[in-house]
Amino acid sequence: MNKGTFIVLEGPDRCGKSTQAKLLLNYLIEQGRDVLLTREPGGTPTAERIRQIVLEPELSVTPMTELLLYEASRAQHTEEKIRPALEAGKTVLCERYTMSTCAYQGYGRGINLRTIHTLNRIATQDLVPDLTLVFLMSDKYFTERGEYLYSDRLEREELAFRKKMRKGYLAMIERTPNAFLVDADKTIPEIQTQVREILKQYGI
Repeated sequence: MNKGTFIVLEGPDRCGKSTQAKLLLNYLIEQGRDVLLTREPGGTPTAERIRQIVLEPELSVTPMTELLLYEASRAQHTEEKIRPALEAGKTVLCERYTMSTCAYQGYGRGINLRTIHTLNRIATQDLVPDLTLVFLMSDKYFTERGEYLYSDRLEREELAFRKKMRKGYLAMIERTPNAFLVDADKTIPEIQTQVREILKQYGI
């Protein structure tokens, strides 16, 4: 049984997860919590190397290869970093986890969700978040926020892909315990207020 609390920030590219994760990190530290902030894909040296491969725009990566790379990264990340932190009683904030794989490779790429769920369970050894915050925004903000940004391989996908992915996130919020929608169209302070209200509801 984990002693810590596992909080995942989910959502599509450019929805503001990283900004909100840093604000939430500071907020939780002020509350006296021992907090670890990490991300997927990545979080450890090995997993970060895999991240470089899977997001490299110049590489051709088939959907199944993409899925397996993400799961390999997750297996390393979970065993090396997330589980030890939770067992030590820390609050773990993770940008993305298993829900993103279902949204991107399942709803987006069309890979069978049963296959993805099975691989997620193997990679995580059945670890699930205590709380999932899903940041969703209107597509117009994806374009506006990315105008001057470098785009990785996933960010270069077409609008149709992003629509399928968003539909997937909404469907998963409905059936995932302790998953909450956060309106990412709002300002940074307004979004953080939403986040803190959800944490209060959850008793954090």
